[in-house]
Amino acid sequence: MKILFIGDSITDAGRNYGDPADLGEGYVSLLAEKLRPLYEDKQFTFVNRGVSGSRIADILARLDDCLAEKAEIVILLEGINDVWHKFTVGTPFDGQAFAEDYEKTVKKIKESGAKLVIAEPFLLDVPDKKRMRKDFEKVLSAVKAAAERYADAYIALDEIFAGVSRSVSVAAYSPDGIHPTHRAARLIADNLIKKIRPFLD
Repeated sequence: MKILFIGDSITDAGRNYGDPADLGEGYVSLLAEKLRPLYEDKQFTFVNRGVSGSRIADILARLDDCLAEKAEIVILLEGINDVWHKFTVGTPFDGQAFAEDYEKTVKKIKESGAKLVIAEPFLLDVPDKKRMRKDFEKVLSAVKAAAERYADAYIALDEIFAGVSRSVSVAAYSPDGIHPTHRAARLIADNLIKKIRPFLD
């Protein structure tokens, strides 16, 4: 069983690009560590193709190379950089273009024959990121719409993090509202495992 992870720095998590088997130090490696003992009779191959800084257009541009892995399950977590880069480097954000590229991406994944798990991008409530929320809602709307049409499973991470950070400091889950702490990465991994187990049983 091969599981492919596609995304940005949240998926990348410092992986070694020179080692195709390296999973980084984020939710991907945590998921692999947790999943293997649950299915000792299965042979898993985990492939991390997250690239730090990616926007959806970048994902789409390299998608053929990712899908050449012939994975049975593809997990996609992407969307925050399309908004964040507007405020950090001045790259314009076009909600319609994002929606079109996101749909092209997920449609192509589904056409590969893989089970598609979409993990919703998230933005935690950190003061200097509040200005991003209006544009980010457009990202969420596009992701949810595409998920309804194409996803075999969906995880509402933005909603989950909004809920858990009401009782625990936001800093416990992200120092900057975007990049997850180890605690947040565990939460992502645990939720993903719940969603993919029906495809494994």
